[in-house]
Amino acid sequence: MNVGRTPDALWAALRFPDLSLQLHLRGGDSCGPMVVQEAGHRPRVLSCNEAAQKTSIRPGMLVSAAHALVPRLHVRTRDCTKQAKALAGIAAWATQFTPTVSLASPDEVLIEISGCLRLFGGLRPLSGRIRAGLAELGYRGVVALAPTPTAALLLARDGVDTSIGDRHQLRPALARLPLSLLDQPPQTIALLASMGMHTIKDWLSLPRDGLARRFGQGMLDEIDRALGLLPDPRPPFSVPDRYSTSLELPAPAQETEPLLFAAKRLILELAGHLALRQLGVLRLRLDLGHAHHATTPVLLGLSAPSRDAGHLVALLREKLATVELPEAVESLCLVAQETRPLGPQNQALFADGRPSREERWRIIEHLRARLGTEAVHGLEMFPDHRPELAFRKSLPGQAGDGHCELYRPLWLLPRPRPMCADGLLPKADSPLTLLDGPERVETGWWDDFDVKRDYFVARDGSGAKLWLFRQRTDRKDWFLHGIFA
Repeated sequence: MNVGRTPDALWAALRFPDLSLQLHLRGGDSCGPMVVQEAGHRPRVLSCNEAAQKTSIRPGMLVSAAHALVPRLHVRTRDCTKQAKALAGIAAWATQFTPTVSLASPDEVLIEISGCLRLFGGLRPLSGRIRAGLAELGYRGVVALAPTPTAALLLARDGVDTSIGDRHQLRPALARLPLSLLDQPPQTIALLASMGMHTIKDWLSLPRDGLARRFGQGMLDEIDRALGLLPDPRPPFSVPDRYSTSLELPAPAQETEPLLFAAKRLILELAGHLALRQLGVLRLRLDLGHAHHATTPVLLGLSAPSRDAGHLVALLREKLATVELPEAVESLCLVAQETRPLGPQNQALFADGRPSREERWRIIEHLRARLGTEAVHGLEMFPDHRPELAFRKSLPGQAGDGHCELYRPLWLLPRPRPMCADGLLPKADSPLTLLDGPERVETGWWDDFDVKRDYFVARDGSGAKLWLFRQRTDRKDWFLHGIFA
């Protein structure tokens, strides 16, 4: 994709200078001073949180010296694999704004946003939405905007949120930046500094031919790409087909709220991943990792596909309230097990006050998350003349092919209730009047549930309509089987 020279191109560079530390802090508040060290002999501090900085711990110092300042210091080792996966998760989340996303380095993401400015209401609302979204995900980063991707990266590496929309403003904006921000070997930057060249402005003031002979063409090309004088193509980011991500908690947690706080950030990331592909999730699994026990799975099933983060968080809250944990949770892993295309929904022209189909599904899903999947179900007709077996449980919303044209009560008793008889007629608290019947049901000889009944519709003294039957046996006992609405 060669969009670097497009006149109206606008790139946003997202840079996370302490991404290795943020991976351990985005799951919740830190339990105290924490540092991230590099692997190897005599490791040094790569980054540290605010609590560690207050104890005079600084990046670059030996971890052993940091331990001398804080004996109970929390030390984590940088995991490049987890860092790369986290950056890919940020890139997948960013695809909800534009499909043109690229990974620039181990801690930088590039997105081209000129084509979606009108969709999000302009540059300021879009940039504000990106910054707010990153904060909700639990990341602190620098967001810089410029007409070329290289210029956006250089401005982001300077550490200040910047927005430059005009290509003609690039030269003065980039001139003040130090040469150390360029993707050049440290030996080259040190040699330039020894010659008195520290900024891009110093570099631009010298003859190009001499610089090319002395330092090669690569540095000239990088600055030309930043200024828009050369094409600046970027490899596109490919969104994975299946979403799966994990999060390490800064401290073990066993209560619902800390777990939900961390899981919400994973769900927000999932929502951005689903938005680009126009998908909704149907089955979601949250694995709760423990130190000395097997993983506790939390399964979330939806009746209709959805990517509404608020709805998914609310369902997960209900589900977590019913989970018994063997011990404290140290990590989370969110997996989208099943997704479906999520098409547009038609809206009513005139509001009628009735809940929409989506709202009705959400009520069902909340009940199933709180009470359990088996506790909330639908009913469908089954071809059997015995009333007890004429209905079967089904998934909510699943339409059955059967229908019944007979007059049947909505409420059947779990078991028929015996009634006293006054002569040939049944007797209740008040006199009964037979309105309809008999309807004969005689079946079931093949499965040891043989019934021989005559059903009647009766009304009691209060006006309630009852559904009764009399056994067609020698005793001819009466039973109450249902009540009409």
